[in-house]
Amino acid sequence: MRTRPTVLYFSQEERPVPDLIAAWVQQQPIPLLAIHDLATVETTALRNPPSLIIIDADGAGSVGVTLCQNLKEDPYTAIVPVAFVSGGHASDEVRKWFEAGADEVLTPILAPDEQRSRLGVLLSRTARNVAVHPSTRLPGTTEIEREIKRHLETGDVFAVCYADLDHFKEFNDRYSYYDGDRVIFILSRILRDVVKGMCPKDGFVGHIGGDDFIMILPMTMVQEVCGEVISVFDALIPFQYNAQDRRAGYFFGKDRRGHLHRVPLMTLSIGIVTNERRSYSHPAEVSELATEMKSYAKTLPGSVFVVDRRRDTAQ
Repeated sequence: MRTRPTVLYFSQEERPVPDLIAAWVQQQPIPLLAIHDLATVETTALRNPPSLIIIDADGAGSVGVTLCQNLKEDPYTAIVPVAFVSGGHASDEVRKWFEAGADEVLTPILAPDEQRSRLGVLLSRTARNVAVHPSTRLPGTTEIEREIKRHLETGDVFAVCYADLDHFKEFNDRYSYYDGDRVIFILSRILRDVVKGMCPKDGFVGHIGGDDFIMILPMTMVQEVCGEVISVFDALIPFQYNAQDRRAGYFFGKDRRGHLHRVPLMTLSIGIVTNERRSYSHPAEVSELATEMKSYAKTLPGSVFVVDRRRDTAQ
């Protein structure tokens, strides 16, 4: 399910990749993909996040700056390191590239060995960033907390949706951890694609770990987004079972005491809290109530989403 890591190289003009970059990539265990269209880079980075994006500052011009800004403004691609490479060194231009969000700028002011070392550091940073969630490469708990805190500080009316799989452990026990990993990957893509498609500017998806995910949505989009997520999930998940289990709609598994019982196909439970009727002073409060609502959702049959309708006592 995982795609092979790549290094993307962007230049608007079809210029040859600099010798230093080409030689460095040849020494790495990952290939380089040269792209000359901004939209293609953004789409590629979104669908299959690369390990590193290198922008030819001389051949991309202002489009390269726009590309970097777009990548860093999107929570899905912001974690991908971006390096500008230029054949000259102009302080004003370097400052502009860093202001656009560049993680590194390589110019002749740095010795070739140092430039290669800096590229290697960017790759190492990518490996660290994705170590927790190698299957999904979604923002982790730190970014989730930061995003919740940002919404609390801006005063937006928003919803935090805690999504969790039901009967996932039994599925893992019957099939394999590889099949379980595939299901988590599929769920991550459903969440990301639905949220990205319906809330391209204001939606956020993060991966807590295992089969636990967080969506942060505008309050007005909760019903529509969660309904679509459940619809797509329920349509796709039966095909992760063999034909016999799929036709039956269940399989026999053992509980912790070793007793056989029917295990239904996996469903999705989403617990939702908002600041529409309640106020919060810290992301931990939001997290605690989201966990509570998720636990309640898991007591209900089928794939469901439930919204906390309670309000503060003062209100």
